Amino acid sequence: MWYWIYQFLKLFALLALPFILLIRGAVYFHIHQAWSPWVALLGGALGAALLLVLYLTFIHGKLTGRVVGGGVLKRRALLAGFLVLGYCIHGVVFLSSNNAKGEQVQREFTRLHPILRLGVSTLIFLDPALLITDASRQPEDYRKMGLPTKTRSLHYPQSNGYVHAIDLRTRGHGEWRNALLKGYFRLMGFRTLRHGGTADHLHVSLFSRDAPGAL
Repeated sequence: MWYWIYQFLKLFALLALPFILLIRGAVYFHIHQAWSPWVALLGGALGAALLLVLYLTFIHGKLTGRVVGGGVLKRRALLAGFLVLGYCIHGVVFLSSNNAKGEQVQREFTRLHPILRLGVSTLIFLDPALLITDASRQPEDYRKMGLPTKTRSLHYPQSNGYVHAIDLRTRGHGEWRNALLKGYFRLMGFRTLRHGGTADHLHVSLFSRDAPGAL
C-alpha cells in the first residue's frame, strides 16, 4: 500500500510542479526582482514552459529510447509555450459568476494584480466552490461596513494600477479545507490572514512596494 501511496504522491508532485513554477516563479520575480506585473508573469510562464519541454523530452526518450533533434525540440517548445500562454490568458481574464459574490466582485476581478488572478484561478480547478467575497475597495467602503477606515490597504489600487488583495469565504467549510486553502497560498508566495471583519474569511494578498508591511 505504501508503494502505491508513494507513486501517487510522486505523480501528483510532477503534475503540480509546472503550476508551482508558474505562479511561485512569477511571485519571485515580482518581489525579489521588482519586475512589472506582466513581465513577472511572463518570467514564471517561461519557467513552466521549459519544464513542460523537459517532461515531453523525458517521456519521449523513455518510450522510444531516441534522442531528439533541434527541430523536434523547437516544436515542443512552441507547443509548451502555447499551452502555458493559453492557460495564463484564461486564468487572468475569466472568472465564473459561481466564484464571485455578486456581479461587482466579478467585474473587479480584472482589477486584481495578474499574478493574484492566476493564483486564484488555478485553485478554482481544485476547489470549484471557492468564492471571492471582496476585492477592490475604497476608504468609504470600510465606513459602510462599520470598520475603521484604513489609510493603507492592499484592497486599494496600488501605484501599478492593480489591487493586491482579495477575501475568500471560509464560512461553511471545514477547517481542514480552510487550512489547505491557506497552505496553498503560502506555498505560492502570497500572504494570508484569517480574520472576521464583517464575516469569517481568508484575506490573501500579494506584496506591494507601496506598503511593504501591509497585509
